[in-house]
Amino acid sequence: MEVAESLIHKIHSSFTGGGIHFATPVSSLRTNELDLVRGVLQMLQGLSSSLFYWDDRVQCFHFKNGIYVTHLSQTSLYRILDQFSYAATCLQLVDIVVNKIEKSKSLPPPTLKAFACSVSTWLRRIRDVALKEEVKVNSSNGSTTPSILGLSSSLSRLCSQAEYLFQIVHGAIPQLYFERESYFPAADIAVHILNHLYVKLNEVCLVQGGEEDAYRMLLYILVGSLLPYIEILDCWLFQGTLDDPFDEMFFVANKKIAIDEAEFWEKSYQLRSAMPEKLNFADFASDFLPSAKEKKDVIGRVSISLSSFPGGKEENKRDFQVCPFFIKDIAKAIISAGKSLQLIRHAPITSLSADSTDDVGNGYSIAGLTLSEVFCVSLTALIGHGDHVAEYLWKNDKHSLGSIKECQEQEEIDVAANKQPKLFWQKLLDDTLAQKRDSSFVSSLREGATNYHNLNGRRIYLDEIDIVRQTHCPENPAINVCHGILQENREAWSSLNISQSFYLPPLNDEWLRQAIFSDKCAHGLTVKNTDYTSGFHSELENLRFREDAKMLEVLLPFPTLLPSFQEDLQMSEVLPFQINCTLSSKILSWIQNVEPKSTPPPAVILQECLIFYIKKQADYIGRTMLSKLLNDWRLLDELAVLRAIYLLGSGDLLQHFLSVIFNKLDKEESLDDDFELNTILQESIRNSADNVLLSTPDSLVVSVAKNLGFNEDEQYSPSISVSTPRKGRGQSSMDVLDSLTFTYKVSWPLELIANLEAMKKYNQVMSFLLKVKRAKFVLDKARRWMWKGRGTITMKQKRHWLLEQKLLHFVDAFHQYVMDRVYHNAWRELCEGVAAAGTLDEAIEVHEAYLLSIQRQCFVVPDKLWGLIASRINSILGLALDFYSIQQTLSSGGAISAVKARCGKEVERIEKQFDDCMAFLLRVFFCHDSLELRFYLSSSM
Repeated sequence: MEVAESLIHKIHSSFTGGGIHFATPVSSLRTNELDLVRGVLQMLQGLSSSLFYWDDRVQCFHFKNGIYVTHLSQTSLYRILDQFSYAATCLQLVDIVVNKIEKSKSLPPPTLKAFACSVSTWLRRIRDVALKEEVKVNSSNGSTTPSILGLSSSLSRLCSQAEYLFQIVHGAIPQLYFERESYFPAADIAVHILNHLYVKLNEVCLVQGGEEDAYRMLLYILVGSLLPYIEILDCWLFQGTLDDPFDEMFFVANKKIAIDEAEFWEKSYQLRSAMPEKLNFADFASDFLPSAKEKKDVIGRVSISLSSFPGGKEENKRDFQVCPFFIKDIAKAIISAGKSLQLIRHAPITSLSADSTDDVGNGYSIAGLTLSEVFCVSLTALIGHGDHVAEYLWKNDKHSLGSIKECQEQEEIDVAANKQPKLFWQKLLDDTLAQKRDSSFVSSLREGATNYHNLNGRRIYLDEIDIVRQTHCPENPAINVCHGILQENREAWSSLNISQSFYLPPLNDEWLRQAIFSDKCAHGLTVKNTDYTSGFHSELENLRFREDAKMLEVLLPFPTLLPSFQEDLQMSEVLPFQINCTLSSKILSWIQNVEPKSTPPPAVILQECLIFYIKKQADYIGRTMLSKLLNDWRLLDELAVLRAIYLLGSGDLLQHFLSVIFNKLDKEESLDDDFELNTILQESIRNSADNVLLSTPDSLVVSVAKNLGFNEDEQYSPSISVSTPRKGRGQSSMDVLDSLTFTYKVSWPLELIANLEAMKKYNQVMSFLLKVKRAKFVLDKARRWMWKGRGTITMKQKRHWLLEQKLLHFVDAFHQYVMDRVYHNAWRELCEGVAAAGTLDEAIEVHEAYLLSIQRQCFVVPDKLWGLIASRINSILGLALDFYSIQQTLSSGGAISAVKARCGKEVERIEKQFDDCMAFLLRVFFCHDSLELRFYLSSSM
């Protein structure tokens, strides 16, 4: 038979006339197109053949040089083969990366492992297309002849998917990760993967026309990679447990700090910092991270190449936290919610809020589902039907306490009202809740419950319990698959039990025994065959053996049962219902085949399906925490005690103590004996009518700083760093009060709010108020001396009286201002702020704002202007003590003219300094519109 002349031979003959023999194609390289098609399909599946092979050196697929077919030019053929070889190379490189992750010596972290599993599934899905095409080619039986051109047209989507999958994997996993000496924290890898998938999905979500495959691929990989992260968040938000053995989360636990320590709230759980020297994706995230106002303009212009990430600023590197894009805005709220849940569980339960504590502290979920399961159901409704079901699953801004029955009943009412068939997500929710119900019921049976009722209230009789035990066995998944067969063939149950298989048939060795023991048989001995049923055990051991077999039968029913083979059967259909596994497996399978009704951006998906529930749970925990703070732990009562002590709100509580201290200062006695001071303080508290404010008298102690030099606490005293008028003896006496430190033991957990830093601020305010109190005390004492010594009124005495009135009026007016603003107004603002707070963090912020407010009113904040004002006020208070010293001198030895003259000069100095200070204060207050304080002080001039 003559072979038809090929196109290449015809072209060659027409141009050369057959004379140039070396240009003639080699006949041995002529390829059958059917073999070429088969080779291409095998190459796309990662297999080598005689025409295509994998080059390990350059990591690429090659085809045999010089091959040709009869109806295509070599250039056209090679262009088509290059397209296939590039797609096959992309798939093979993805396969290599996945194998490296799965077969690495160290166990890969959950997010990386989930990413590899998702990519592997999609890789298998792409290669299955080539496999099905090969099966179709091999089963054609010559009826249709496959062509390489037809294959190029039919597999164009496969090639584009292969290239895009390679781009995703190449960008999601840093290439340095596979180097031997490199180390990357699991948190950095997880954030890099999730952020990259977020950005890529945002790029393709708005592209229409043939890009649905890319969207579906990215959505599948993102959901699969995100599930381990959500499961950790679920444990943290609903159980208060950080189940993160690989340190993947965006925050880290400090195990050195116990929950009952004062530093628990601030230092126990903190945001995890990035390692910019290891991964440069921190720059990528800091430059492209969407802010709260730019959610809709999220990133779409970044390259997947790790080397092309833009370089960030050094301060961005230092401040960058390892946190995914979509969680950054609520990261602190998530951390606070888990810590609050731990506090609620750890604190003693009182009758006032026992119900709310049980609701929050016992790990309840959302409508009977975990966070990852709710995410899957919401995603199904949003992608498949465009439905927003967040409000349906979490109604009336209340925490759904895992009420499976109520959720099902409400769903049936809604469906009946609409008179429409249930949607896919509704059926999925029904099946999941039913499986959870059955699983919880079987668990109660296995625990040996005495009263058996299903959720509908129907009593389960004992003969039904055995059926349930046999058909719902987590130890043997084959029973679930063969459930229908077992129900139809109940008579075969006994033969399937393991106890029936332990008995061996007797060994018929009768003829052998007769041959050996023939003599004994002749004398009338009976020869019996051997029975190995009981083995060689004693009767007691045999009974025990049978009891063990029966027990094993109860624990592991039907161990020899094997289900029939079913192709492409999902593990979620075989295994019994597993939390965070069965539902997610169904959703991932659904995503592979669904035609999305809409392609929302990742910001919308995560907001509707995940962040909404996280915020709701965080808000619910915060409200419960605030309720316990105000009701059980009596936060405002404890702050009222601090107000009475440190703001001198209780004039009776420290009255005796201050009188003794001020008299000691008048006598110039030292205050260096802590024991003596605390004895006086305890006596003052016991004799006070307000002693009921303190649980015990010794809950408040006072100590004296041994050295009054500069220390770390003086950074809060701005009067030290600014120029002040010359200090007199009275000013030095005032500074002695700075050495007194009052310590009040705040009860746990309220010390999380009134911590050590807050107590320092309280002491600074108290020290200032003690100076005002001291000035008022000495001026009142000086007035009594002046009143007792009045006689003939001279001009000098009038001048003394006028100066005393100015000083006393200033001190009284300033004291009245401080008490109005600090003791009353600031306290009212604190109570209103705490009542409006939603979380413990907000309550702490309100308390800090309260402390800052009273610090500003007492001029003890680290501010330059406030420091200048504080220096003039302290000078005036010191002048009050100088005036008191002058009056003390005049009352004791005022007859000496020299003493009177010196005192007169001192009075002139005091008056001049007072006028200078008042002029400065009024000028500053007028410039800064301090109308209220100006009103109090203006009449002192």
